[in-house]
Amino acid sequence: MTDAQIYELMVSADDNGLRLDRWLTDNVPDMSRNRIQALINEGQLTGPLGAVDDASKKIQAGEQYQLTIPPPIPAEPEPEDIPLTVLYEDDHLIVIDKPPGLVVHPAPGHATGTLVHALLHHCEGSLSGIGGVTRPGIVHRLDKDTSGVMVCAKSDVAHRGLVEQFQVHSIDRAYMAVVWGLPSPAQGRIETRIGRDPHNRKRMAVVKSGGKEAITDYKVIRPVGSVGALVDCHLFTGRTHQIRVHMLSIGNSLIGDPTYLPRSRSKKMCEPEIQERVSAYKYQALQAYRLGFEHPISHQEMKFEIDLSKDIQKLISSLDQIL
Repeated sequence: MTDAQIYELMVSADDNGLRLDRWLTDNVPDMSRNRIQALINEGQLTGPLGAVDDASKKIQAGEQYQLTIPPPIPAEPEPEDIPLTVLYEDDHLIVIDKPPGLVVHPAPGHATGTLVHALLHHCEGSLSGIGGVTRPGIVHRLDKDTSGVMVCAKSDVAHRGLVEQFQVHSIDRAYMAVVWGLPSPAQGRIETRIGRDPHNRKRMAVVKSGGKEAITDYKVIRPVGSVGALVDCHLFTGRTHQIRVHMLSIGNSLIGDPTYLPRSRSKKMCEPEIQERVSAYKYQALQAYRLGFEHPISHQEMKFEIDLSKDIQKLISSLDQIL
């Protein structure tokens, strides 16, 4: 596979004051302005202050930028022998327990080693084609660093039936999260609109206008030491990063989630001993522990529930020692 291309560029005096995307288009060969803007939105450009997300900013002489162009994604993913934990499988669908760190489908920077590649190997190519060549069988997704129960379609008729259930929000989806602090009240509903963060295109945020309706019910299961809490979250909608954004919105961001940190961190969050224990868990502490749906062919009610992962249990045990 072709390696990523990296361009290191410095703004000359003659280019002082130009729009960033225009300047990059002029200085990176075979790149349209639309493609440059897409790369910036994907977080592929760094500048004097780190990641750059504003394509329209005015550049200044002497500034240095680095643009990374990921290698192209193969048109058709190849099967890869990646182990899967299969909870259920028949001719029409497969239910798996996705480990943290596994990307669901090919994307820039993740052309191989995804769940799609694993499914192609395990199912020997017998997957629904409705999702296209890069997303065969995929009817919903979990974030890369979220673990837990997922259902994938092996036939087109199953794919259509499952997608319809997700669209009308009849799927039962429940997650366990370990969050900073103790939510108050201990049980409630978060009902907002979620859209792209206007200040950081790689994040989602609660927005006053635009976006999409998002509803999450939560319930504190128990405190975790003096650091946080184990929280049961039930999704009524399935917006991108919904639980992560909603828990941040009430002041209880997920432990291990560097993307959705509060603007001001508590003294407890900054203690070296706590940071050491948290950093031992390499992912956000979020697991999809229950998934329920109607089988699209037999119409049987299906429900899958898994225990809290050993890694998250270990994190909780470690933080329980902080009094």
